[in-house]
Parts: sequence; structure tokens; C-alpha cells
Amino acid sequence: MDMKQLNDSQKAAVKAVDKPVLIFAGAGSGKTRVLTHKIAFLIKEDIVKAEEILAVTFTNKAAEVMKQRVTKLMKNKVQEINIGTFHSICARILRNEIRHLGFSKDFAIYDRTDQISLLKIILAEENIPKNILMPKTVRNKISYFKSQLINPNHAMKSVKTAQDKSIIDVYKSYNNSLKENNAVDFDDLLNFPLDIFNNHPRILNKYQKLWKYILVDEYQDTNKAQFLLVKMLAEKHRNICVVGDDDQSIYGWRGADIRNILDFEKDFPECETYTLENNYRSTNQILHAAQSVVRNNSDRVDKDLLSVNGEGDLIGVIETHDEMEEADAVINALEKEIKMKKRTFNDFSVLYRTNSQSRALEDSFRRSAIPYKIIGGTRFYERKEVKDVLGYLRLIVNLKDTISLRRVINFPPRGIGLKTVDKCFIQSVKDNKKLFDVLKNPEPMKIRGKQGDSLIAFYKLIKKYNELLPKLNASELARALVEEVGILKFYKRQDNIEDNERYNNVLEILNSIDEIVERKSNASINDFLEEVSLLTDIDEWNNDDNFVTMMTVHSSKGLEFPVVFLTGLEDGLFPLSIALNEKEIMEEERRLFYVALTRSQDMVYLLYATDRRRSGSDSWGGIVSRFVKEIPEVYLENISFSSAMTRKLVKTKAGDIKMKIKRTITTFDDFKVGDIVEHAIFGDGKIMALSGSGENQRVGVVFKDGLKKKLIVKFAKLKKIS
Repeated sequence: MDMKQLNDSQKAAVKAVDKPVLIFAGAGSGKTRVLTHKIAFLIKEDIVKAEEILAVTFTNKAAEVMKQRVTKLMKNKVQEINIGTFHSICARILRNEIRHLGFSKDFAIYDRTDQISLLKIILAEENIPKNILMPKTVRNKISYFKSQLINPNHAMKSVKTAQDKSIIDVYKSYNNSLKENNAVDFDDLLNFPLDIFNNHPRILNKYQKLWKYILVDEYQDTNKAQFLLVKMLAEKHRNICVVGDDDQSIYGWRGADIRNILDFEKDFPECETYTLENNYRSTNQILHAAQSVVRNNSDRVDKDLLSVNGEGDLIGVIETHDEMEEADAVINALEKEIKMKKRTFNDFSVLYRTNSQSRALEDSFRRSAIPYKIIGGTRFYERKEVKDVLGYLRLIVNLKDTISLRRVINFPPRGIGLKTVDKCFIQSVKDNKKLFDVLKNPEPMKIRGKQGDSLIAFYKLIKKYNELLPKLNASELARALVEEVGILKFYKRQDNIEDNERYNNVLEILNSIDEIVERKSNASINDFLEEVSLLTDIDEWNNDDNFVTMMTVHSSKGLEFPVVFLTGLEDGLFPLSIALNEKEIMEEERRLFYVALTRSQDMVYLLYATDRRRSGSDSWGGIVSRFVKEIPEVYLENISFSSAMTRKLVKTKAGDIKMKIKRTITTFDDFKVGDIVEHAIFGDGKIMALSGSGENQRVGVVFKDGLKKKLIVKFAKLKKIS
């Protein structure tokens, strides 16, 4: 097979197939290339059949890229290779085997929102007020227990306070409720296959025979359950290849264990280890700076990355006064990059440590009419109208799903209030029936008239589509259901912009169901629901559109951009204050900084503010992050910046002294219709309309490429061309 595009280290790693293999792949060193070539090599050399390979990664986007590359290497010959995320592979196992745990194969997968809804019900039933236990807090604690494979009985042994006991009691009730709802959460997806394999060795043996060669991407991000799953599956043949970078292990807070990759040689002592150090993404200036920081960590394997792209530009460091000036500095540098290097908006990414930092940045982008997209905001499939459609689909697939039932029983409004639902729930407990089953007979609950008729009509509607599941494909069933329920009609008759957007979002979800049917003609509603439930923020990201990408550093992992702005670089923010006295947390923060820098291909800007306003206080005296100080000055260039903002101390009516900030205002009334103007980003254009005066003056401009923009003059920085 042709390996011309691989370097010597990559070739050696690809050809090592008769023993466990550990590949330390530094940032941008071509790990996906190695993985895909290795899969193709295994098939072409007839070492294993395509269907006997299992390749596991962490995002659907990464899995899809791997599939496409393998198909190309195999010259488009269709191969039945099992490539997927941990969660999707485990979901597939459970569809076949979950009956051994007392669930049926049409189980629902509850996301964070569903979990919290279920916990609210449990806390209310157990008379635990919100000021004692918050649903979100309990959910996070339960997730921690599950990630460490700690069941309620084991957790109870370490109880120290009354609150601890309450959490574990809720944990037990939560697990029972999930089973009653025939539902699992994301942690269960990983843990339940282990339960089945441990209790049914015959089933484990079946999957060991099925998958004779196992490859794991991003191995440094595996948690305890994922580690045990991989180890159990590989135990029989010992044919396993794991790829990862200990310097990019950044998910310890959600259970990932860096020791899994660092101790791989202990778990598989006969393994061969390879290190990939040629970097194909960044410049040497970026790599040297990133490595000079991460080398301050003690828990790591040393690597010496060298770029094939040359030295590159120095890293820009910009000190600003506050978060507003920091945002202006980003815009200023971005505009210069566009003008001097002819870049487009999708060349840029703005990264921050916490989501709360995005507000000031968003304000600045809006003022400057620069298109942007936030990754990690409200995802499409988390919007109310979309969740409502999903709720109907989930209920008709799984009639035990009380969370979905509660969500949709009165949407669109049909006169069934919360008190009525509570009566139905009490009756279901009394009769030992599913909540859904008591809806067909409202008489024992003394629910009569329109409410009783509505309950019966709702029951018949859901029952009808449940019986249609095997008769219609996913697209036919979903469109018929949405039409009969009247969701589109409900949003169409609402006369406002928000409901018009919701109407379009409902159409979009129907289109997405059409797409899965186009890919797989016999796709079921359950296939669609499973695919949707396992999507991540990054899976929905598409860099073909021309906008600046904004996201947390965690969300950026696995991506790359020509230019990266890393904002909020003050001690206490990045690294977080919790890390200042915790070595383990500090080392993860340092790895996170390393990940941020190595997202960049050409240029990095590091920004910090000396007086950032933070939640809970008027301002935060900013000290530049120790990570910036850990970079030798030879790799840095200090860039001076001062925005058009004035600050002065003023006395409030209450007698307090506060800082008043406003933008410097100049005269704006010298433009007229017909003027030719220049914009730093959009180029030359002609003013076609004017409104307002002074600092509120707005202009409508048509630029040379036909682009039409409405701009506020004081922010647009237009220059008149004579």
C-alpha cells in the first residue's frame, strides 16, 4: 500500500500490528492520518477483515472524517468498518443486549435537560426543597459517581453528612426512575455494557470474537469506564492500538484519567511505543511557546515538536484596561489581519476560558457588523420547539417515557394542566400502571368534560403513531405526526419574529429526518433519535460558512484556525483561581493553555485586562496569567492598543464612587447619500441611505461585491473617499 505521504515515525506506527501499540501523537502531528492508514493497512494486508475492526473516537465529526479518509484510501470500496464514538458503539451494544438488565431495546437516552427534569420530580416527591439540593448539583454529583463506577450502595459507605445521604437517596431513586421510564443517561451508555460483560462472559466473548483489532483515538481523554471497556474487548487478542497526547488531556473535571495513557505500558507490557513529533499545523514560534509552558508539568512524556511550516510570526501580547477594551483590541487586530493578509472571517477563532466572557466580545462584533458564531450556545436540538418535536417522537417509540409525556401532553395547548397530570401520576402509582396507560380512562381520577376528552384524544393519538412505527419510515411518520398534532399550524398563526423562527426550526428538524432516510432508506425514528442524542456542539460546527468562531478552549480541541485570539489571560481566570493551590488542577489548566495555542496555524494573539469586571464584583484587579510569563520573551511581541473609550470617576446619588465609561464621540454628520466610503473589512462602497444624526446616525451602504450593510456610523469607522 502507498505510504508516500507518511514520515518514518508514522510508517513504523502503521506497520506495527502484531502486538499492542501506543502512539504519543503531539499536536498537529497527523494522528488521524496514522489511524486511517493503519486501518487500510490491516485490511489490504489481509491481517483482519474490515468488519473485525473497531475504531473508537470521541466526536461524531472525528468518526465521520475517519470513515471518509479510510474510504478514500481503499479507493472507494465499501467497507463494513465499525467506526464511531464510545457512546454510539455502546448504544449499539445495548440495543442488542440491554434486555439482560431489564430494559427493552427501544430505551430512551436522556440528555442533561431530561435528567434535570426527572430530578426535579424526584426532589419534589421526596419533599427536598431547592435551597437544600439543587437539581443541577445532584445531577453533577450522580454523574461523578457513575464516571467512577460507584453505585448508590458503594456511595452510601462514604457518607459523612445528612446532605450526602440525601444525595445518595436521590441517586437510588433516580436510577429506579430511569428504569421505570425505560431510559438511560450518557453515563449509563458507558457503564451498562460493563455490567453485561461482567455478568455474562458469553456475551463478552461474542464481542471479543467480533472485533479482533481495536483502535482508540484521543486515548488521553478516556475515563474509568471507557478504559475498562477497551481493556475487556482487547483482552482476548491483545490487538489494540491507542493514540493520544498526554499534553492534551483536559477533561479531568468530567472523569477523564491521564493515567490511562501514561500507564498503558503497565496494562499491556508487551506494547511498542511510538512518538510523532513532526507538526504539520502550526509554526515553530507557536510550538516553542506552547511547549515552553507545558514542560512545567511533571505528569507527562517529553516530546520535542518541530514544525514543517517554518518559524512564523512572533506571538502578539496585548494588555488592555478591561473586557470592553479587550474586545475592541480583538476587532482591531482582526481588521488589520484582513487588510494586510487578505484573510476571511472564517480564518479567525476567539477562545476564552469561561462562557461568561463572550458577552463583551459579542457586543463588539455586533457593533462592528462582523459575523460570528458561538459554539456551545443553545444547540439546535436543545431549542424548545425542537425538543417538543423530539418529545413526541420519543414518546411514540417508548410509551414508558414520562419525561417526554409531561413535556408534550399540553403542547400545543389542549387544556391539560399540571394538576391534571399530577392526578394521572397518582392514579398510575395506585394502579401500578404506566402513566401513559391511565390517560385512556380519566373517570377514576374524576377528570371530566373537555379535560377528560383531551386526555383520551392524546392517548389515542400517541397510540396510533406507536402502532404505525413498523409501517412507516421515519420521514413519513414524523411529517404525519407533526401535521396531525398541529405544531406547524400553532407557530404559523403566531404573529412575531420568534415564532416564525420556531416554525422554520420545526421544518428544519423534519428536513434532518429526511436526510437520515436518504442515507438509509429503512431508517427508523429510533435511529434518528439515537443519532441526535449523541451529537455534540462540535458536530454541528461548519467552517465553510464565513464567520468568526467564538468558543471556550475546551470546545476548540481537535480544530484548527489560521489565527487564534486567546482572551482573558489573567491569573484567577486562566488559570482558574481553584487551580492556584492545586497542583493537579494547575497541570490540567496548563495543558488547556497548550491546547489553545496549538489550535493556531499562523498567528496567535494573547490578551489580558488589568481591570476586568467579574460576576459578583464591580471589577477584578487583573494580573497577567503565569502561563504568559512562562513563555520566553524571545517568542513574544508586545502590541500596544488603546480604544476610543474614556473613563472617569463619578459620584452616584447614593454617594458611591464609580467608574463611568463611554466611547469617544466625534462628529458624524458629514456623510450624505451618494458618498463613496471605505470600510476596513468590507472595502469600498456607496452610501444609499441615511437616518438619524450625531452618534445615532445610521447609513445603508452597498459595497462593491453587492453586499448590503446597515451600519451605525460611530462604530463603523467609515472613511470618505474623495
